[in-house]
Amino acid sequence: MATLTMDPPRVLVGRSPKVQGVLQQMDKVSSSRWPVLILGETGTGKELIAKNLHSRGAPGPFVVVDCSSLVGPLMESELFGHTKGAFTGAAGPKLGLIEMANAGTAFFDEIGELPLDLQAKLLRVLQEKEFRPVGSTLVRRSDFRVISATNRDLAAEVEKGTFRRDLYFRLNVITLRLPPLRSRVEDIPDLVDHFLRRYGRGHQMSAEAMEALLSYEWPGNVRQLEHCIQHMVAVNSGPVLHAGDLPTMLLNHMSQPTSDMLAVASAVGYSASPTPNTFTSPIIPLPELEKRAIIEAMRYTKGDRTMAASLLGIGRTTLYRKLKDYGVEAVDLQ
Repeated sequence: MATLTMDPPRVLVGRSPKVQGVLQQMDKVSSSRWPVLILGETGTGKELIAKNLHSRGAPGPFVVVDCSSLVGPLMESELFGHTKGAFTGAAGPKLGLIEMANAGTAFFDEIGELPLDLQAKLLRVLQEKEFRPVGSTLVRRSDFRVISATNRDLAAEVEKGTFRRDLYFRLNVITLRLPPLRSRVEDIPDLVDHFLRRYGRGHQMSAEAMEALLSYEWPGNVRQLEHCIQHMVAVNSGPVLHAGDLPTMLLNHMSQPTSDMLAVASAVGYSASPTPNTFTSPIIPLPELEKRAIIEAMRYTKGDRTMAASLLGIGRTTLYRKLKDYGVEAVDLQ
């Protein structure tokens, strides 16, 4: 539901103008204590930005409040704490997240999910720096920097009445908008290198695999790309990661354009025979890519199947079967 962390933040990776613009904004506001609202799709790195801002400013703790999990009867206790005996099961006093953040930063992740009743109570805390634990008559103080993030359009939520207008203005003093990965494709090679240094064991990305990564739209953004690299490293012992090592979703993406183009060709009456009007797909089918990778590995190892299988990240038995399936003869390896 929440975490209390002082881990050093990672570096925001990217040389695109959009990322550099975000970094420049961060430089301007990092040493201040003004509230910051971070907007962006899921997986764009909103918590990473919040940690970077905290590390440059507030010396105290960095407390993450997952607003999407603040549901049910105990959500107020989670935020503000409670006294012993405040409700059934309260065997002892509990420190709330608001108090934990004192002299540090409270990061309200997915602030758009916060229920309306808690929005009103949070607004009072931000205005007065005061709160009362559940079951207590005593007022406590907590002074912290507030950073919030959401993948929702909060302005639209305000108009719909699902988010308080006064809280929105209180949180939205400084806005940082993180671009989706599909709008900064030029950063993908740097991100791939970054993740390979972290998770790889001397792995490198083949040209075909990199082309697939560059052509994908990444609905899950940087987080999805990170998981993709983890998957490829896990299924291939290296050193070269091939298109066949991509997760299923990307493999489906690679094959889909070919199907679409063939459907278009059929619809407009293109012939499959080699005439000047023949429709030619620019996408190489996956079996052909795999066959080429096997041939290149066999050429590189001068026919040593054991070494070729190791380079391809597959077993020898699998390699023997694929050589037979693809009809790769000695002549192909010249």
